Amino acid sequence: MPSPLNASIPAPPDAQDRRAVPPVICYPADSLPMPDAAWIKGLRADLTKISETLVPPREAACFKVPAGHVFRITSTEGPQVGDLNLWNADDLSERFYSGKTRALHGTHITTGHGMWSSFPHLRPMAHVIHDTLGWYGIDAFGGSVHDVIGTRCDPYTHNLLSDGGQYHHCCHSNLTRVLANETGLPLQAAEAHVHDVLNVFMCTGFTRDTGQYFMKASPVRPGDYIEFFAEIDLLGGLSACPGGDCSAEHSSDSAACYPLLVEVFAPAETGDWTPPEPNGYDRTHGVD
Repeated sequence: MPSPLNASIPAPPDAQDRRAVPPVICYPADSLPMPDAAWIKGLRADLTKISETLVPPREAACFKVPAGHVFRITSTEGPQVGDLNLWNADDLSERFYSGKTRALHGTHITTGHGMWSSFPHLRPMAHVIHDTLGWYGIDAFGGSVHDVIGTRCDPYTHNLLSDGGQYHHCCHSNLTRVLANETGLPLQAAEAHVHDVLNVFMCTGFTRDTGQYFMKASPVRPGDYIEFFAEIDLLGGLSACPGGDCSAEHSSDSAACYPLLVEVFAPAETGDWTPPEPNGYDRTHGVD
């Protein structure tokens, strides 16, 4: 965001030349592992549902997905966004790394993109294999869906911006409660494992003039879904955001909110697929 404190700083004579330098993609992703389209089509053709979890409005729920299985998040009754956390089901220290996912794939993810895990593991935890909102692309405001730029609505920022407000159904708190219930961890210990999310169905971007994070009404409608292939054994946490479709505000009970459905499917076969190994870096960091 431009700072008013910079208003008095004069531009140098070569300012336009400096601004005109073309960008370079930091992390070209062409070499990243990506599911083969034909393989995915065959996988999706024969799925058997093994579980389902209904996430209530303004609440969260946990679910488990075995490696090699598929999970689907569906809008059921009305436009609703969800905040998704993923952990290694056997090791909470390996969790979804939204920042690295953003660096590798961009601000929003869709079919073919991976959800990458935290250091030192840095491997795909899941891949998006189908997205009924894949048609949306990037709109005239710079908005798109399924972002990895927002952090999750939380009670700390709400308290900061609302002069001391205490709201307990922010996605951060929702995810903290269900992780504590799922694992038996004390509440504050569980909170330490809650992390930046994939904002499922949320339509977001950055304003062109100030560079500020914005949200707008989600284009999701009942029956829309996003589907993932689990690359490792996963524990998931999904919060049905108190902002509903996030067209106006969150961190309050004023928005219309709806449930989200999580379904887990077993494929008939996965062929010669094997779970990815943790990252191959030797972790010596230049020290003999």
